[in-house]
Amino acid sequence: MALRRRLSVLHEYIKLKGDDEKHEQTDAWSNRDLIPLPPERRTWGWFNYFGFWAIASLNLANWQTPGTYLAMGLSVPQSMLIIVISRLLIALFSTLIAWIGLKWHIGFTVQNRYSWGMVGSYIPLSQRVLLNFIWNAVQCWNGGRLIAVCLTAIWPSYARMKNTFGSNMPTTTQEFVGFVIFWFLSTPFLWLRPEKFKIPFLIVCTWCGLGMICWMIWALSVADGVGPLWSSGQKIPASSPFGTSWLIMAGINQGIGGLAAGITNGSDFSRYARGRRHYIIGTIASCVVTGILVSLIGLVTAAAAQKIYGEVYWNPPDLLLRMLENGNASSRARAGVFFLAAGFAFTAMFENICGNTVAGGIDLAGLFPRYINIRRGAIITFVAAWIVQPWQLINRATTFIAVLSSFSVFLAPIIGIMTCDYYLLRRRRIRLSHLYKTHNSIYYFSKGVNWRAIPAWICGFAPTIGGLVVTVRQDVNPPRALVQLYYIAFLIGFVISAVIFYALNKLFPVKDMDQIDEVDLYGTFTTAEARRVGVAPLEDSVLEGRGSSDNAIVVEESKGFKRR
Repeated sequence: MALRRRLSVLHEYIKLKGDDEKHEQTDAWSNRDLIPLPPERRTWGWFNYFGFWAIASLNLANWQTPGTYLAMGLSVPQSMLIIVISRLLIALFSTLIAWIGLKWHIGFTVQNRYSWGMVGSYIPLSQRVLLNFIWNAVQCWNGGRLIAVCLTAIWPSYARMKNTFGSNMPTTTQEFVGFVIFWFLSTPFLWLRPEKFKIPFLIVCTWCGLGMICWMIWALSVADGVGPLWSSGQKIPASSPFGTSWLIMAGINQGIGGLAAGITNGSDFSRYARGRRHYIIGTIASCVVTGILVSLIGLVTAAAAQKIYGEVYWNPPDLLLRMLENGNASSRARAGVFFLAAGFAFTAMFENICGNTVAGGIDLAGLFPRYINIRRGAIITFVAAWIVQPWQLINRATTFIAVLSSFSVFLAPIIGIMTCDYYLLRRRRIRLSHLYKTHNSIYYFSKGVNWRAIPAWICGFAPTIGGLVVTVRQDVNPPRALVQLYYIAFLIGFVISAVIFYALNKLFPVKDMDQIDEVDLYGTFTTAEARRVGVAPLEDSVLEGRGSSDNAIVVEESKGFKRR
């Protein structure tokens, strides 16, 4: 009995509590971080979204992007064309998925319940959780490399630190220390809620943005112009089975796929918007403009550095270490390298917290609403970096990282299903109250699963997974058709899954797909929003006794609850 009592006390302690007066009920499907966000918690203006997309642009990967396309044999203009088209498509797809967050103020975790079913939604959710775990670990490792550069700039002898690890450890002491420091410095941000991200966004954009521009100006000044890399023409090998058009398509697919995970859960963050225009202005200004400029700055800097050092450095940490000359650089050079590396490191830190850790917290909250909120889920995701052991992935399992980068093969069909269901089948109408219960919910379908989504998803990635396999294996003479399908995997997966899901819903229709609540049961909308959506404010309904029989029950429960 004593043990049972202790377990009961422990259960009550770890169970989440919510303010029922604010409809923050905590149960198997709901908690404070999953309910539709009320107006007072929607604090993001246009600059928040500018910063949100800036941290996805002001990073190492986007800096290196032109080098990826040049390595394929494309010219500089062709590489920049790919980047421009990719960024425009990313902004388009992101807005399509994020729009439900702008209108109904729910995130990806809840959004999938009306397409996959209450239980079936665990399928896309589990994929996101896995990705968040692994990418968080990988980002921590990459950030650790930048911390190592900072330490070398402060203490030049750090570059010559003795490696105390054995031959069975696929890393060095220098790299591991940087990882540990980066991990611990990131920890305080786990306690910062998304509503409070504005100041970190401002610091990141200012510090890293100015740092990149100054770095480019320095390189151009020292080199007195750009090197031959800038004027690189098309150099596709004669033995290549693919021409310019297919390589450009492959580049566009890779560009979109690199941010597919962020596109998929766009509503997790769009629901925090004070208004639709804030999201649109911030997204276009940053996702498109900043994304293109960072790649251009990276290209110019690498071209100028080629003239200075005689070789091309696409990876910023490598170029920064070269500038330090193994710790023998001047104090001025070391100071400049420190602030550049620290800017990149802080950007990587907050990009990881926002894009992987907080997103992972939201997804875990969807799996275990009674016990996990955003903060607890973020901590779990962050601690999992030690279980994933990124030093093993980065330094040994290069094939695994290639597979991880190509995960958009599986995400694009999910995006296609989400888009088709919301815009074509449901006509942008959602019954919010039925997303948080299984009894008499129109989104419970058959045993909690909408079977139509599963074949639509499988058919979306089936044609392209063969190309993914032969590409990752680096087969010498892979079937041309498989590779071509893989080169347009995102668009194929999106279209096929959307079409099949639409067809299955027409052949096996679901009743009442365009239902909405007559009453704003969660206090989600302002008066103007409620009028635009077509629902009545809860207080008015309580006073007037409005609503259908289903809504009336909830209204009566709300009356009784308020009395209690």
